[in-house]
Amino acid sequence: MQNSIKYLVGFMLTCVVYVNYAQEVNNSEKIEQLENQKTLVQNEEKVQLKQAVEAINVRLDNKEISYEEASKLKSAAAEKHALNIENRLTIIENRIALLERNAHVTQDTGANLDGFTLEIGKNKDSDEYDVKSIYIGPKTKKKPVVYDRRTTSDLVFAIGFNNAIIEGQSLNDSPYKIGGSGFVELGWAWKTRIFENTNAVRFKYGLSVQWNKLDIKDNLYFTEENDVVTLEEHPLNLSKSKFRTTNLVIPMHFEFGPSKKIERDDYFRYSTYKKFKFGIGGYGGIVMQSLQKLKYDENGSKQKDKFKDYNTNNFVYGLSSYVSWGNVGVYAKYDLSTIFKDQAIDQNNISLGLRFDMD
Repeated sequence: MQNSIKYLVGFMLTCVVYVNYAQEVNNSEKIEQLENQKTLVQNEEKVQLKQAVEAINVRLDNKEISYEEASKLKSAAAEKHALNIENRLTIIENRIALLERNAHVTQDTGANLDGFTLEIGKNKDSDEYDVKSIYIGPKTKKKPVVYDRRTTSDLVFAIGFNNAIIEGQSLNDSPYKIGGSGFVELGWAWKTRIFENTNAVRFKYGLSVQWNKLDIKDNLYFTEENDVVTLEEHPLNLSKSKFRTTNLVIPMHFEFGPSKKIERDDYFRYSTYKKFKFGIGGYGGIVMQSLQKLKYDENGSKQKDKFKDYNTNNFVYGLSSYVSWGNVGVYAKYDLSTIFKDQAIDQNNISLGLRFDMD
């Protein structure tokens, strides 16, 4: 923590030194810099026009547009960047005139051509969150937009109820409380469009941590003898008996559903914002820890016991599915692997809850 604070303070001091230095540069040096900006502006707009024309040619080669439509788009792009050059050069000329008339100009007048910027988030013309870059540097060095982005990524969070399917028993007879048993999943996922010209089917994969908790009722708790795990009644009155596993898994789903195609001169995107989505697949990974917590009263004194690393399976795998509208959906998962390696009766974890995909 102290190192982080030192780095932050150092960064802030560097910024302050930079600002102070920039304000001390005399007007002649500023005018010289602005004169150089003219060439940079023209070169930048020419590069952007070239990229726009190349993108239009790609669409023409893919037979997405006709030759006449391509010609119109190229003419519009040329006119746009010509106007951009004219307007930006006018701004620079006005700044030069301002500096020539005044001995000291210490504040930026709005163009900020030689300033620094931080860029993060989604494009204002896009309906999807698409973090392209985190950039600190001159505004004249923006990263080119990728014409077709087939893979995107997002945060995944899920929460809900948890229980176990026990061989020969229904959920109504489960030794675990429905209200007190729950699960949480947190992870990062990537989504890749499978087909070239449609976004109807996507492959979604990532890395997640799952916490599955069982709240044991009827004064029972897990015991382990000769590597065999069973539920036994505790000799004292338990106020809490909970068992939790922590898993690191790789989820994989095929996702189906409509999307909106967003087309611009130099790029296009598919957006599933406020669209129906259905995903089906599974997951596999490792069990990082198992933990049982007991609370009870012994001779008037409150006691807490924690027992780690029961004879759980080292690997976990199962099936999962979700149905979503936009970013929120209903999520279900079922472990095909049993909770314990050796147990008197097989138990498989099952979960049902809400899923939030921040895409």
